[in-house]
Amino acid sequence: MLTRIIFRTVFFYFFILICYKIMGKKEIGELDIIDFVISLLLSQIIAISIENYKEPFIYAFIPIVILVFLQVVLSLISLKNYKFRKILDGRESVIINKGILNIKEMIKQRYSLNDLLLQLRENNIRTINEVDYAVLENNGKLSVFKKDDKEKSIFPLPLIIDGNIEKNNLKYINKDTKWMNKVLKEKNMNLKNIFYAFYKNNNIYFIKKNL
Repeated sequence: MLTRIIFRTVFFYFFILICYKIMGKKEIGELDIIDFVISLLLSQIIAISIENYKEPFIYAFIPIVILVFLQVVLSLISLKNYKFRKILDGRESVIINKGILNIKEMIKQRYSLNDLLLQLRENNIRTINEVDYAVLENNGKLSVFKKDDKEKSIFPLPLIIDGNIEKNNLKYINKDTKWMNKVLKEKNMNLKNIFYAFYKNNNIYFIKKNL
């Protein structure tokens, strides 16, 4: 009994280390939804396997292999398919725009004022008045750009990511997709060849794909 429990504990320790190496390196606070769900499932499967040490070892081994395989496949699809990545990971949300609180976006994200104030305090900010931009990232962290920091307060708003126009972000500069396409046409650029484009200081900066 004790020998089996020790063996399974040690085995799963090294096995999970290998699994996470396969799935890729990420900090715990930066886990996306897929990684987080799979981490929870792995912990549950391992706990059940160690507790029910009399059950065949393969009952835990096969589900773990399937979960790791599923995570790797979904990650590869996400890298290749932008729309699929958006569905799984979601998008960042601008909570404070030019010092103005975006109530509609907060409601949409089910993000309360208490949540905002807590995360502002975690960024050593006492009041909302100190903030120029605040962006709620996909992993739930709040990125803050202060008013008193002239360089860092300028939020480089993403307009194009991996050949796809960020329509929601265009709204913050009072533009639309027609305007974006017009800019690309004037610069003789193909949308699909743009890896990343961002807006800063009333200018657009482009990074092309390395084809």
